[in-house]
Amino acid sequence: MSRLLVHVEGETEETFVNEVLRNHLLSKGFQSVSARIVGNARLRHRRGGIRGWDSVRKDILRHLRGDTGAYSTTMVDYYALPRTGAGAWPGRAVALTKPFEGKAEAVEGALAADIQSEMGQSFDARRFIPFVVMHEFEGLLFSDCKAFSKGIAKPELEPAFQEIRDAFENPEEINDSPLAHPSKRIEDLIPHYEKPLLGTLAVLEIGLATLRSDCPHFAQWLKKLERLAV
Repeated sequence: MSRLLVHVEGETEETFVNEVLRNHLLSKGFQSVSARIVGNARLRHRRGGIRGWDSVRKDILRHLRGDTGAYSTTMVDYYALPRTGAGAWPGRAVALTKPFEGKAEAVEGALAADIQSEMGQSFDARRFIPFVVMHEFEGLLFSDCKAFSKGIAKPELEPAFQEIRDAFENPEEINDSPLAHPSKRIEDLIPHYEKPLLGTLAVLEIGLATLRSDCPHFAQWLKKLERLAV
C-alpha cells in the first residue's frame, strides 16, 4: 500500500485532489492521498499563488525525508511559474525555447534532477513525480465545454467556450500569453470569476475520465501515479 502527497499551488487544485483524484487513486490501491498547498499555508489570507522554487523545494524535501515510504508529486500551473531571480523554477526559462511538446518535459525533468541532487544518489527517483499543468488548471476545463458551462450554471456560455476549445488541438495547448491564457479567457466571459468555487464545480461535472481522454499530458501523469499504487 502506498501513500501520496500532492503539492499544489492553490485551493482549486487542493479541492481537485481531495474531491476527485483521491477516490480514483484509492480505488487503484493507494493507502492515502492528500494535498498540501506549497509555501506558507498557515497564512490563510495569502493561500494560493505559486511560490518561488526555493520555498517549494523545502516543502518537498521535508516530506520526502520525513516519510521515507511515501511518494510526492506536484500539481502547479506552467503559466506564471517564476523563471528569473532567486525563486526561479528549474527548467522554466529553458522551456521558453521549446515547442509546446517539450515545455512540460523541460520543467519536470529539471525539477526531478534538482530533487535528486538534493536527496543524493541513493534516492529512489520514483518517489518524486513532478507535474506541471499545461498551461493552467483552467485549461483542463475546456475538455467538455457543455459540462463546463453546466457545472458553473452558465449553459449559455457553452458556444463561447467551445469556440476557444476548437482553436486548439487539445485544451492543454490553450496558450500562456498574458492576454490569452485560459483563466484570462474565462474572466473575459465571466467578470469576477471565482476560481476555487467555479473551477471545482466545473471539474466535478466534467469528471476525471473526460479530463484524461482530452488532455494527454494530464493523462500521462495520472498513468504514472496509478503505476505507483500497486
